[in-house]
Amino acid sequence: MPEQPVNVILAVDCGSTTTKAILIEREADGEYRLQVRGEAPTTVEKPFEDVTMGVRNAVKEVEELSGRTLLDGQGIITPARDRRGTDLFLATSSAGGGLQMMVAGVVKTMTAESAQRAALGAGAIVMDTIAVDDGRLAYQKIERIRQLRPDMVLVAGGVDGGTVSHVVEIAEILSASDPRPRLGSGYNLPVIYCGNVDAQPQVAKLLQDKTDLRFLPNIRPVLEREELGQAREAIHNLFMEHVMAQAPGYRTLLEWTHAPIMPTPAAVGKIIQTVARENAVNIIGVDIGGATTDVFSMFNGVFNRTVSANLGMSYSVCNVLVETGTDNILRWLPFSIDPAELKNRIRNKMIRPTTIPHTLEDLLIEQAIVREALSLAFAHHKTLAVGLRGIQRQRTIGEAFQQTSGADTIIDMLELDMLVGSGGTLSHAPRRVQSAMMLMDAFQPEGVTRLAVDSIFMMPQLGVLADIHPRAATQVFEKDCLIHLGTVVAPRGRGRSGEKAITGRVRWAGGSADVAVPWGEIRLIPGQGPFQVELHPHQGADIGAGRGRTLHRELPGGVCGLFLDCRGRPLFLAEDDKTRVRQLLKWYEQVGMYPMLVGGRL
Repeated sequence: MPEQPVNVILAVDCGSTTTKAILIEREADGEYRLQVRGEAPTTVEKPFEDVTMGVRNAVKEVEELSGRTLLDGQGIITPARDRRGTDLFLATSSAGGGLQMMVAGVVKTMTAESAQRAALGAGAIVMDTIAVDDGRLAYQKIERIRQLRPDMVLVAGGVDGGTVSHVVEIAEILSASDPRPRLGSGYNLPVIYCGNVDAQPQVAKLLQDKTDLRFLPNIRPVLEREELGQAREAIHNLFMEHVMAQAPGYRTLLEWTHAPIMPTPAAVGKIIQTVARENAVNIIGVDIGGATTDVFSMFNGVFNRTVSANLGMSYSVCNVLVETGTDNILRWLPFSIDPAELKNRIRNKMIRPTTIPHTLEDLLIEQAIVREALSLAFAHHKTLAVGLRGIQRQRTIGEAFQQTSGADTIIDMLELDMLVGSGGTLSHAPRRVQSAMMLMDAFQPEGVTRLAVDSIFMMPQLGVLADIHPRAATQVFEKDCLIHLGTVVAPRGRGRSGEKAITGRVRWAGGSADVAVPWGEIRLIPGQGPFQVELHPHQGADIGAGRGRTLHRELPGGVCGLFLDCRGRPLFLAEDDKTRVRQLLKWYEQVGMYPMLVGGRL
């Protein structure tokens, strides 16, 4: 849709607990800027069961703060006239659990993985992946499908012109399970088939009468090519037609909006893609919530999204403990605590999910958990952000001797330009340098990387706006949504403790400094920049200019400044407790993370 001359934009995000509304206006200089923000509890569940009540309440707060009348008895006033109404009203939603899907394919690491990428890219939570070779017996798969009750199912499998028997086997399992949708009882479960076209007649015979079956072109027509666009669009359309249509109040909300309601994760992915394209950068975004952690990446024009549905900071915090283990959380703490007490504190957070840290010790524990949750979610993301499996490719002599299983991740941290964090623990950390360090510790960026956090979590609203008005979305994202923490320069590799990892000179308006940072240490040069750097890496290290080559660049700063992170990649923490505590305290002191933490005492 082409950009339209709009002056006032109202956008809402209906989350599982909170509905957030933002008002954007075009200023005299032609630039779009955020004006005010309002929020209210989401009202999709009992006793209200009408999502528009929460939307009205959030918009009323925007009215009070802005002095602009936006509501009347019929809904949202459009178009804008003087101090009344809006030109565009847009909405996203993850209320009611968002879009929950099952996917199926013939081979788990090939067509099933492609189906998973299609669903995740459309903003869905993938509840399970069914594959012929997933190790489960047919009756176990049938029981699983009946138990989960997804919103829709995406079926892929086989290349066009290939064998049909395995694809038909999946259709038989679906037919036998007779799956029912999660919401509503008067309609059939939507099933999207995008596998081998030769199997369509047999799939139709098995599923046509039991499901709302839709046929699409094969997402893997040949092994060497993956085409996910049409599947993602169909998922989005079915989300609107079926899932949102069953949720209370969404039909009314849809009548108010100027564009289809978009799933919240899909909208966040949309703004990540828009910013990556507009600025020609490789970007990683992460949203860590109470129940799930979403990771988005755009590398060399290829978009990927993953959902770690069991990793969060409140409802799912105990899952983080189970996944990573007590020792991995304890290693980030610069004090001693009994493992049993740590477990009890984490359990308390799970049963009281809305509580926030009240002491520095509680804060340190929470931020230790954040590091592990982000690290686990990123590891999961890299397993799906890969080249296509099953295709032939030429390998170098070096690759021939590597012990790898096939397709490698397309994520190269040395090529990463920007890392964006979102979620309460990152966006609302007491000190911005804490957010920066949590991102660095979890993702371990290499070379030159800009760090930023979402100020008030408006990325979903900007994502749906990006489809209608990309210029407005990008301007607000850069000026009002993002808080630029700074830039990190980190050598790829490791060296002996005490040896210089980076030497050189840094200049900025009104000052300069000679730098000589040894391996195992980190240095922060405060300031908004820009910084003119001439940095020489250790002989075997790479800081973005090539192995052992000097980096001459202008680097932006931020609310923190310029980080020279020479702690080594991969990051190593000493196993001896006393050495590890000294190591942590030195890092925290070098960047000023916890001023109240003096000499290791709280």
